[in-house]
Amino acid sequence: MRGLFGVSAQFRARVEAQREPLYRLAYSWCRDAALADDVAQEAMLRALDRGAQLADEKRLKAWLCAILANCLKDHYRRARPLEPLDEDMPAQGETPEAASASGQLAARVRAEIGRLPLGQCQVVTLVDLEGFSYAEVGEILELPIGTVMSRLCRAREALRARLIEFAAGQENKLRSIR
Repeated sequence: MRGLFGVSAQFRARVEAQREPLYRLAYSWCRDAALADDVAQEAMLRALDRGAQLADEKRLKAWLCAILANCLKDHYRRARPLEPLDEDMPAQGETPEAASASGQLAARVRAEIGRLPLGQCQVVTLVDLEGFSYAEVGEILELPIGTVMSRLCRAREALRARLIEFAAGQENKLRSIR
């Protein structure tokens, strides 16, 4: 039975189940909670509107990520992005010291990913955080696989260098306190 948007209730439920993963991915790309929410919502609406275009339902997640990437591109074409705000929330049950240390590290990693050019940020989050293959990322972002591989290599190298610099700086601070 077809419902709203001309898609089955089962398809709609599968798309709606991807809401949180889409939001998290959008947030990792744009680092703005409100924008991530808007882009994820827009991606879901487009997916429901174009459900008939999905040839293989096993590829739903990759298809949704491709739509999400296009929604974000469309947003950046229309408007200049706002400055991102860090929203650190410590995990429940942690000591304040552990929460602070893990929060600082997570904030630093997020900040460094956020400093990457958008293309590198998208590739590194899709491969390293979402677990997509290079070929899937190429399809999602409409890029040749070689471009995916080179962007990923450059992104990982930049992150490694920046995080090693940060760790060395932290070690020097500790030595000066002792």
